Amino acid sequence: MGRPWRKKWNISVMIALALVLAACGSGGQSADGGGDNKQVEIFSWWTGAGEEAGLHALIDLFKEKNSDIEVINAAVAGGAGTNAKATLATRMQGNDPPDTFQVHGGAELNEGWVAAGKMEPLNDLYEEEGWMDKFPKELIELVSKDGNIYSVPVNIHRGNVLWYNKEIFDENGLKPPKTFDEFFDAAEKLKKKGITPLALGDKEPWTATHLFESVLLGTLGPEDYNKLWSGELAFDDPKVKKALETFKRMLQYTNSDHAARNWQDAAQMVAKGEAAMNVMGDWVKGYFTTDLKLKPNKDFGWVPTPETEGTFMVITDTFGLPKGVKNPEATKAFLKVLGSVEGQDVFNPLKGSIPARVDADVNKYDEYGKQTIEDFKNNRLTPSLAHGSAASEGFLTEANKIINTFVSQGNVDQAADALKQAASSSGIGN
Repeated sequence: MGRPWRKKWNISVMIALALVLAACGSGGQSADGGGDNKQVEIFSWWTGAGEEAGLHALIDLFKEKNSDIEVINAAVAGGAGTNAKATLATRMQGNDPPDTFQVHGGAELNEGWVAAGKMEPLNDLYEEEGWMDKFPKELIELVSKDGNIYSVPVNIHRGNVLWYNKEIFDENGLKPPKTFDEFFDAAEKLKKKGITPLALGDKEPWTATHLFESVLLGTLGPEDYNKLWSGELAFDDPKVKKALETFKRMLQYTNSDHAARNWQDAAQMVAKGEAAMNVMGDWVKGYFTTDLKLKPNKDFGWVPTPETEGTFMVITDTFGLPKGVKNPEATKAFLKVLGSVEGQDVFNPLKGSIPARVDADVNKYDEYGKQTIEDFKNNRLTPSLAHGSAASEGFLTEANKIINTFVSQGNVDQAADALKQAASSSGIGN
């Protein structure tokens, strides 16, 4: 593999030298007239539901402010970046990085691309834009490593949300469950009436991991949940096994065709009244309101997943500046819009997320958004495994496989032992 890489590197050096010579030959002017810094390629997996609408709104705002820069929307379909991450890895390893790419804050960014030496620090951009007190300190830490900041958060998503069909709950005299006992009581009553209690779409395995991590958080509580990622609590601990037992029981109340559906399909089951509940991040809210035109607290309701009230499972989408990009100045211009109040407020109401900035306009957000903004300020924050913040991509890949096997086989001890082995192999706690 070394030779093709070296060949590409040599070609890159030749191109760079040619650009330098061209710049010198034109009286010292920059060489951006040849296309450099006149376009920006934005790589993401935002291709469906409210996420695509949010991305388009953000791009439109950028074009308004930078009419001379062409935008290339290089989105790759696949929930949670299932396909996009593989494509990105190929490009990064081939020294063909997009100008900027979507990456979850936390381990996915820091233990992945930053540790591999693939990202440029953005400390100067933060200082120049006055962002150091505009993003929460904990959030800046989530996109930092060894004193340097490496990406700009565009949003905050909450992972531990249970969505429910209000009409089904009202007609059956049910209250949204706050505990596991309440969940199973409601699920049993719904099942007896021929209603699917819990919609699941795990065609892509991350959705089952998403459901499991919410059960894990509810069972362990935020303190012990966080200890998993520092290695202070082992994955074969009785508490983890209890969470797996609860998860296994919960799966008994899901739709039989869950393996053939994706997350949008599962959410749509709740929207149509074909299922009562769905556990998923609040991109579901963007899907409900932007795509399906549903009204919050009228057509659908929400509560934190069982036993997680007062805890906020944080997922943040961020964009940075890879090393060796073709258009660094155009990329920085995009990052400035991304991190601005205006950029965050045009994107997040459509996406279903809340702004990462502390000074965004709360009035631009609906009832769900306003409530979530308050919860983010006041709740205990925990990182998401399923969305790359809690652990490395290597561990997540193994965890998805383990949970996917568990969904079909249900062997608690086997799953706990496999997770412990994967954690050890991935260096968790070392």
